Amino acid sequence: MAGFIDIACNFTHDSFKDNLETVIADAENAGVEKFVLLAASLKDLDPIKVIQSKSPEKYFICAGIHPHHANEINDINYKQLLAKLQSTCPNAIGETGLDYFRNISPPNIQRDSFRMQIDIAKELKLPLYLHQRDAHDDFIKIIKDNIKNFPKFIVHCFTGTQSQLDQYLELGAYIGLTGWICDAKRNIDLRKSIKNIPIERMMIETDCPFLIPKNLISKPKNNLNEPKYLPHIAKEICELIDVKIDKLKNVTTNNAINFFS
Repeated sequence: MAGFIDIACNFTHDSFKDNLETVIADAENAGVEKFVLLAASLKDLDPIKVIQSKSPEKYFICAGIHPHHANEINDINYKQLLAKLQSTCPNAIGETGLDYFRNISPPNIQRDSFRMQIDIAKELKLPLYLHQRDAHDDFIKIIKDNIKNFPKFIVHCFTGTQSQLDQYLELGAYIGLTGWICDAKRNIDLRKSIKNIPIERMMIETDCPFLIPKNLISKPKNNLNEPKYLPHIAKEICELIDVKIDKLKNVTTNNAINFFS
């Protein structure tokens, strides 16, 4: 039987620089068999390619510029960015989108970066791996403005409202769910809305080392999330949507394989 796929692994984060092999082994022992390597910055492209080269069968690559690092497009043109992303032989373009929560890069630059990466995904005929925080209206507008030949896409780390979910699903999006779902006090609306996500449109993720599940019985001292906690997140989702764990695992794994392959 196939194992889980963690579709959000920030393995270039400093917290993994000394123990990545152990982290991966622990995840595999917990039943997680494949991992999606995320690029937040162009600086991540070479490191994730090195990780992937050691065991290509385990990894999918997302190559792109996170909205936090959207300023990087100020130093690169479309053709140069296309060549850099293509050089990693990516399975998807991203993580791209909009994040107005901190506005680490100015919103107008975020929007330009998002549009550029949409065009690259279209040119390379690759899926889009998308991020949205506190920017739904602009995010959905850009998608709709570019809807012609729009690639298949996933809205990862979904934490939005039922209305937002309805709009994403209407556009054909896949929805990524994290350990955020495990916080019953702060996520009442989210825990209700996921019942309305068709399992055929669902994928699961840790977004490690971030978003450690709040309801872990035994938390690590460093409070860092790892892919080994993905089955815990899956069990929480199963309880909320009344689905057996094997079904959730099989369907979400197939969704990820079909999306990233």
